[in-house]
Parts: sequence; structure tokens; C-alpha cells
Amino acid sequence: MRIILASKSNVRKKILEKNNINIDVIVSNVDEDEAKKSLLAAGASPLIISKNLAELKSIKVSRKNPDRLVIGADSVISLNDQLINKPRSREEALKILKKLNNSKHYLISSVCISKNGSMIWNHSDQSELKMKNLKDEELLEYLEKIKTETLLAYGVYQVEAEGLDLFEYIKGDRNSIMGLPIKQIMNYIREHNK
Repeated sequence: MRIILASKSNVRKKILEKNNINIDVIVSNVDEDEAKKSLLAAGASPLIISKNLAELKSIKVSRKNPDRLVIGADSVISLNDQLINKPRSREEALKILKKLNNSKHYLISSVCISKNGSMIWNHSDQSELKMKNLKDEELLEYLEKIKTETLLAYGVYQVEAEGLDLFEYIKGDRNSIMGLPIKQIMNYIREHNK
């Protein structure tokens, strides 16, 4: 069975392939900024925003691909219950890192599986991360190691790469932190394929 991944994330694609899930990638092209804006205006929490975005992506692709399972996913950072968006520039990335510096925050990864334009399963996972107390020079040094495209596409840190050194501790599932709670997806797919 081939599953559709409604995401352009290479990391999510690799996680699925590593778990022997045959996938086709069809990017949803959901306007995330617009969706976030309207959800924030309605008072939605970072968890609700993450769930909604995963669902929007999954359903949008599912409508055009009948009888196929479609995985949509989204990850957000929550600091004191406030949503931290992906940076739009290197300057903004530095501001975000300064906000997260020496603080505990949460990374919420949501996944939704849809079929024939309807959500049939979803799951959200929350990981706790505590950033070290770093000097501005150390934050700048870290940012210099990251390509701008990577920074803007995936956010201010990638725990699978250079970002690991920023943290005092990380509590949570590694795959979930990288964007996909694969254990729960595998359990669902096994059940679904019986």
C-alpha cells in the first residue's frame, strides 16, 4: 500500500521510508500563515493550531486522491502557551533564539490521516525542551552554521543536526521532535491493514 505524504519535508519523508512505508509526496500548498492568522484571531492554542494545520494539509490532498491514505503533519513551538512562528529572516531567527534562550518550551507535532476528503485519524505529541543559557555570540555562531533556506523552511533549530547543542535537555520522542510521531502512525497503519 502506498501512502501519500502531504508535505515537502525531507525529514518526514526519510522517517517514513526508514520505517518501510511506501510513499508518494504531494505537497498540499496550504497557506499556513493565513490559517495561523485566522486561528490565532479565534484564540486557538498552539496545540489546536498544529492539529488544524495537519488536518488542512491532509484533507486538501485527500480530496483529489480518492481511496488513498494521506498523511498531513505540522509542528509548532509553544513558549508560555504562545505560538512561535518560523523565522522570515536571519534577524528574526536570532530574536526567536533569544526568546527561547534559557527557557523551557514545547514542540508540538501533530499528524492527521485522511481518506476521501475526511479525517480518519489524528494524533498530537508534545515534547519538552530546555535551551541552554547561551551568549549572543554563541547564538550568532550557531546561526552561521545553518543555511538560510533550512532556517526559513524548518525553523530555528534542527535537533537532528547542529541544533542539538543548543539544549540543556530534551524530553520526548526523537522522531516526533523531528516532525513525525512515527510509532503512533505505524500502530494505526498496522491496525488499518488487518
